[in-house]
Amino acid sequence: MTTMRTLKTFSLGLAITVGLFAQAKSGHAQQLETLTVAGGCFWCVEADFEKVKGVKEAVSGFAGGTVSDPTYKQVTKGGTGHLEAVQITFDPNVVQVETLLALFFRSVDPTDAGGQFCDRGQSYSTAVFATPSQKAAANAAKANAQADLGKSVVTPIRNAATFYPADSYHQDYYKQTDIILTRFGPKSKANAYKAYRKACGRDARVKELWGAAAPFAGS
Repeated sequence: MTTMRTLKTFSLGLAITVGLFAQAKSGHAQQLETLTVAGGCFWCVEADFEKVKGVKEAVSGFAGGTVSDPTYKQVTKGGTGHLEAVQITFDPNVVQVETLLALFFRSVDPTDAGGQFCDRGQSYSTAVFATPSQKAAANAAKANAQADLGKSVVTPIRNAATFYPADSYHQDYYKQTDIILTRFGPKSKANAYKAYRKACGRDARVKELWGAAAPFAGS
C-alpha cells in the first residue's frame, strides 16, 4: 500500500511538473508578436532584421494587394497591388516594436515613392502594415524619421493586411548555398545576394541619407 501511494504521489508530481512546463512554453510562445513592413527587395529586409536581437524569424512575402496567395512573378509583373514585404516575428520582452520601427525607417529610403534603390515600381515601394495596437508607434516612428531627415517621408502607415509568404526559393536567400546563374555568372545565392545588394546601391543610398544612424548598411 505504501509503495502504491508513493508511486501515485510521484506520478501526480510528474504530471504537475510537465503541465507547468507546457504552460510556461505556451505562455512564452504567446508573447511573440509580428510586425509587417515593406522595404523594397524582401531578401534585404529579411537579412537585415534577422540580425536583430529578439527577432525570432523574418519571412519574405507579399502584403497589401487584392490577389489571394500571389506568386512572385505575379507581384513583380504588377497588377496585384501587393508589395514585397517581410513579416518579422519578435519577442517584445527583448526588443520593442518602437525599436524595430526606428530601425526599419533608417534601413530604407523613406523619401522615395517610386520604389527602392535600383528596384522601381509599386511592388517595391515602402510601407508599414500596422495592427491597431501598432498604429501610434508607427506614426511616431514616421514623424521621428521625418524630423531627423528634415525631408518629407512618404512611407505610408497602412492597416495590417493578409501576409502571404513567398515560396521557399526566396526564403533565407542571403545565406543559401545553392548555385544559380546570374548576370554576374554562376554564384551561390548568398554571393549573388551580396553582388545584387552592392550593385543596387542600397547601402550607399542609406548611408547617404542616414549616415551613422544607418543600422544595417554594409550587411
